[in-house]
Amino acid sequence: MSFTNLYYKRTAGTAKPCYVCYKPTTTVLATINTVDFFYTCPTHLADAGFASPFQDPEAAKKPAVSEEDIGKAIKEYEESQKRKKEVEKEKEKEKDKGKDGEGTKDVDEAKAKEDTSSPKLPGSLSPRAISTPTHQRFTLHRDMFAMRLGEHRKRRQAAQVKDLAPRFPGAPRGTL
Repeated sequence: MSFTNLYYKRTAGTAKPCYVCYKPTTTVLATINTVDFFYTCPTHLADAGFASPFQDPEAAKKPAVSEEDIGKAIKEYEESQKRKKEVEKEKEKEKDKGKDGEGTKDVDEAKAKEDTSSPKLPGSLSPRAISTPTHQRFTLHRDMFAMRLGEHRKRRQAAQVKDLAPRFPGAPRGTL
């Protein structure tokens, strides 16, 4: 039973020895169905001779920002520019009317009313879909992966030997 060279970084509750250096660690690399797993230090994950982060070719092709988000941002920008122009026009009208104290109060009141009616926070404009957290993915170096496959094969063969051993006849014990 073979498995793919794609491991997910997970955190365990108890520390066990690292596969390479035997220091206690809680970082575990496991395949998707946990067919194969082993404990490793985070420093080994940074080593290119041990493992490298997996880059999904499909994810690299997708743009970081969707078309909808771009459209929303453009629309919001245009609206804010319109509001700025309107405010500037109102200020010019007030200046043209004269320098009455009441005129500036009206502009200030209109500005305050506008601010309270639509508070503009960058994060609260569009509720974004909460993405599910994903584990970091790694691919082992080919030699390390070959070692893991070899260990897995040895375990499987040892289990087969245990199953077959009772079925074989015993060696003769008598003399000829």
